[in-house]
Amino acid sequence: MPETLQAQAKINLSLFITGRRKDGYHNLESLFLPVPGLVDSLEIAPGAAGSGCRIEPELPDCPQDKNLVHRAWQAYAKATGFGPDIHVRLTKRIPTGAGLGGGSSNAAAMLRWLQDNAGAAALDNAALKALAAGIGADVPFFLLSGPAVAEGIGEKLTPVEIDLSGFTLVLALPQVHVSTPWAYAAWDALMDSKNSSSHESVCLTSTRTANKRRVSLSPVVVRNDFEVVVFPANTALRMIKEQLIALGAVSAVMTGSGAGIASLFRDCRLAREAAEAMLLSCVPVHVETLRYWGVAKR
Repeated sequence: MPETLQAQAKINLSLFITGRRKDGYHNLESLFLPVPGLVDSLEIAPGAAGSGCRIEPELPDCPQDKNLVHRAWQAYAKATGFGPDIHVRLTKRIPTGAGLGGGSSNAAAMLRWLQDNAGAAALDNAALKALAAGIGADVPFFLLSGPAVAEGIGEKLTPVEIDLSGFTLVLALPQVHVSTPWAYAAWDALMDSKNSSSHESVCLTSTRTANKRRVSLSPVVVRNDFEVVVFPANTALRMIKEQLIALGAVSAVMTGSGAGIASLFRDCRLAREAAEAMLLSCVPVHVETLRYWGVAKR
């Protein structure tokens, strides 16, 4: 009988790029928050003998061997010798190229399933985390069950307690694909052309607003260093962020390298109105009531 796995999205409430590494990667400091209400589904059923891991439907511009689910299965099989023949039906609800970690979450779901079914071949916790980091920088986060501060390339995780009860998340999902390699290259080019002091002075959104709604006057501080390069290249994303703030959000920030815009509302009525405004502008949204998160188990 098929088994269905859920792979949840994430948002970055903060994302600082702290420097380039000699290996070409970048060091980050970021606060990752799960979004349990926005999930992909993986339906796993036994496959034909010798078929390996088959994934349907094949995603556009992502051949079978490039899919992170397949890469997770392949890496686990190589590390443990456990690689059952399976058929995976992948239902995508998390947009790709939106900074929500959908592919990484799918890979982590596959790793958890393999780990649960590997018996004596199962990896210890440290080895599983190392394997996950080799598949993608965000994959280890999705092995946790709560928010975390990520450092390094994202593989150094510190689970944190965070209380967002009383807030409503309005996550705008514009149908724009932002390439993560492009975003890093653009940020590198900007840093090479400007000194750090001029970079810090860049203002990405209006400091003043005509909005006088009291709930928006006590902001929640968020930041994403990618905005300084992504917004000039995709002005519609900046306009969405500005609109959400004008509609009463206490904060709004691009997540990951884009293009999702996460906004927090203290007033659920204003959140609903903002979501309706986004939809009228043909921008899909996900709305979710947030909660208190205890420290996740490592």
